Amino acid sequence: MGAFAAVVLASFLACLVTTVGIYVISKYERFGNQYSTYFMSFAAGVLISVSFVHIIPKSFQMNDAAPVFLLLGFLGVYLSNRLVQLYVCHEYECVDYAVGIIPMLGIGFHSFIDGVIYSVTFNVSILTGVLAAIGMVLHEFPEGIVTFVLLQRGGFDRKRSAIYAFLAAALSTPLGTLVSYPFIDDIEQSTLGILLALSAGALVYVGASHLLPAVEREQRRYSLLALAAGVLVAVGIVLSKG
Repeated sequence: MGAFAAVVLASFLACLVTTVGIYVISKYERFGNQYSTYFMSFAAGVLISVSFVHIIPKSFQMNDAAPVFLLLGFLGVYLSNRLVQLYVCHEYECVDYAVGIIPMLGIGFHSFIDGVIYSVTFNVSILTGVLAAIGMVLHEFPEGIVTFVLLQRGGFDRKRSAIYAFLAAALSTPLGTLVSYPFIDDIEQSTLGILLALSAGALVYVGASHLLPAVEREQRRYSLLALAAGVLVAVGIVLSKG
């Protein structure tokens, strides 16, 4: 019960931090619209750096076939984006919705895997789980912000953007924990490596194909500084866990 309580507490703390990010950006909409480019640039730095510096190497250690699943994760999100644009959005004239929906799904999948990781690490030991949670919780705040911003840029109103961002980026973490914990003894390290690789592929696509191009179109003066700050924060998180 001690380990289970710690897992649930950590996952709901991550959910809370993400929700706070969504609340702040939705509550202060004018501020969010004015500085959304910087939030996206910062988030791109975090997502891409964490993927390359931590998630990808970790998945490679866990499963020799991880590079294949990394590619599948990247291409899977790309093809999903193309299918939405070609068939669903083409028919209903909702092309812009794909800008928000596809990254939301990628971030949601990653957040779900975060919940699984909480189950795994706390099952090893409380200390291992706490150390992992420290780094993981820190990236939840910008993750909630960028999910909301992308949904709004895709054409969703503020209320729907907040609800969808909460479901995908916040609630999916404790859901991943609660779904995986009863089966934690059956989850092999190689399987987790596959999930991590798929997640990293999705996050790299979101950062490189959605966030950075949007930032470049805006051509804001300090966007490169925001990107650098995201990279530094991500590297700092990884180093603090190592």
